[in-house]
Amino acid sequence: MSIYDHLVTTLGGGAADLHEYADTAVLVVNVASRCGLTPQYAGLERLQERFADRGFSVLGFPCNQFRGQEPGTAQEIQEFCSATYGVTFPMFDKVDVNGADRHPLYAELSEVADAEGRAGDITWNFEKFVIAPGGTSVTRFGPRTEPEADEVVAAIESVLPGGP
Repeated sequence: MSIYDHLVTTLGGGAADLHEYADTAVLVVNVASRCGLTPQYAGLERLQERFADRGFSVLGFPCNQFRGQEPGTAQEIQEFCSATYGVTFPMFDKVDVNGADRHPLYAELSEVADAEGRAGDITWNFEKFVIAPGGTSVTRFGPRTEPEADEVVAAIESVLPGGP
């Protein structure tokens, strides 16, 4: 199964097809509106603006599993992200990233090791996965790694369609 085969729902409640991103470099992030790391939304949006015309998209997946830091409804999340951070990248319905109800996309992503060799459960909000077009490679970054950190930008640039 490809990462694009997993069923997802938009934050607005409609079905979404991840195959739409198969030829795109993506940054998949589990997000939360009431977390100390929430200001990372600003960096995620800047990445979206910087690389969107080169075949890139951030994909945000709200998650309420870490100390209940994403308690809002889909509409509340959408309004917060839009009004507070001007988010234009696609946002999907709230998902579990760990545990028995873990979304299948995150079950697959959790198998990827980060630079220190750590795979497994998502550790906190704003864990990041850079996925190459076609899902040919995945690079994992921890929650405290800023979206615009040199290593994240380098990982994105290395998998942009047509090269850096």
